[in-house]
Amino acid sequence: MMDTTKSPLTLAAVDLGATSGRVILGGVDGGVLKMKHIARFPNAPLHLTEAAPTDRDSAAESAPAEGLYWNITALYAALEDGLREAVRSAAELRSIGIDSWAVDYGMLRAGRLIGLPHHYRDRRTARGVALVHERIDPAELFARNGLQHLDFNTVFQLAAESESGLLDAADRILLVPDLIAYWLTGTARTEATNASTTGLLGLDRRTWDRQLLELAGTDRSQLAELVEPGQTIGELTASATQRLGADRPVKVTAVGSHDTASAVVAVPFASKDSAFISSGTWSLVGLELDEPVVTDAAREANFTNEGGVDGTVRFLKNVSGLWLLSESMRHWHHNATDAQRSADLQTLLVEAEAVTGQVPIFDPSDERFTPPGDMPGRIADWCREHGLRPPTAQAEVVRSILESLAEAYRQTIDAAEALTGVSVETIHIVGGGSQNALLCRLTAQRTGRTVIAGPVEATAIGNLLIQARAVGEVSPDASLSDLRTIVRNSFPVVEYSPHSAGTGESPAPTNAALI
Repeated sequence: MMDTTKSPLTLAAVDLGATSGRVILGGVDGGVLKMKHIARFPNAPLHLTEAAPTDRDSAAESAPAEGLYWNITALYAALEDGLREAVRSAAELRSIGIDSWAVDYGMLRAGRLIGLPHHYRDRRTARGVALVHERIDPAELFARNGLQHLDFNTVFQLAAESESGLLDAADRILLVPDLIAYWLTGTARTEATNASTTGLLGLDRRTWDRQLLELAGTDRSQLAELVEPGQTIGELTASATQRLGADRPVKVTAVGSHDTASAVVAVPFASKDSAFISSGTWSLVGLELDEPVVTDAAREANFTNEGGVDGTVRFLKNVSGLWLLSESMRHWHHNATDAQRSADLQTLLVEAEAVTGQVPIFDPSDERFTPPGDMPGRIADWCREHGLRPPTAQAEVVRSILESLAEAYRQTIDAAEALTGVSVETIHIVGGGSQNALLCRLTAQRTGRTVIAGPVEATAIGNLLIQARAVGEVSPDASLSDLRTIVRNSFPVVEYSPHSAGTGESPAPTNAALI
């Protein structure tokens, strides 16, 4: 009998981002998705010494080289704590779904992790690009996998790993959410939407491509069987069940384990003439299509074709995002807590709104802005190199970042229109950036299109809705359109007009969705 003193929510979303992770309970009742935040925990990279200078002269001239890694075991311990609390809070936990950032992976041998996974911003990726491009022309590579060129794509990371000899030690390679699912269930599978970001799938986005695997120096035997969102990966092992305090094994359901795939499920599209921006550390800007676009023009514009839920294609471009702001705040307030930086940012956003003079527009996708570090200094350097006056006051830097992102969004959406023939009338911004009213307003003004902001928790919402359909809380035959109707019924949005100088108008929510 269900304990009525506990939450009736039966699904747990584990949502792992590049800076933090969350565990959220959810469930669908009466066509409305309700959610309850259970746990939030940090996710910070580790800087580890990799190679020291070999003689005294070089030691005097240079510091030891460092690698950038994910502290995956600490992350796993934190999410298990969150799941333990979810089990305590829920009357009956029926399913767990896991999503994370893309491209990064763990290597195992005989079921044991070999070292810490590298961070996608690690410096070794440049060598991987050179190795792969020695073996295949970039145009031919795009024709085979349809992916935007990003130095950190898994195919390049694995090539660097192979040259170092580390890959030879591994008999299994699992992307981050699949590694977490393996530790919970003992079952090794790779979810298809995340696999589509690796550069190792063919254009059908549902099968490993042997030629691409050879380019990366890996073997099909090292990769797990693919599963689709909604399929069961496995049940909690007996030990995991005991650690989490569950009274019976809980199944782990594959969701759109690439966080953007889950986020796009939760975009409340009302028509086909809409673009999406999944705005967080990165900005993923694009369209949902039925088929990939692999023309030379798409490659030259550096667009990507990633697998979406229910066989869709996410035709998009990775543009830098709120990483520029967060790194700037870290530089200005390096001794502050995250909460203090957040409060300071809110003050700066108000001041940035009041900036009346011209600020420089820079290219936020310039590679210099990828590594951690002094973003304001790098922005100033970019401006000087391009004959522009750098922003000086902190509020000017913030305004310059947001204006530059909005302009990059305009250029990307205009390009997507030209490449696909889709006429975009509306832009949906979901994720953390949907809370940034100035960014949303500038995007509406620069693109000349209506911007609809929200929901903020798009990734967790999409994760939960795929689980809800899998366990029967939503009809197993529910389409993406049906799931998006639930989103519209459950979460308020804010609309920004391209002709309005205001901060947007928010209709009253149809239902209270967050409890």
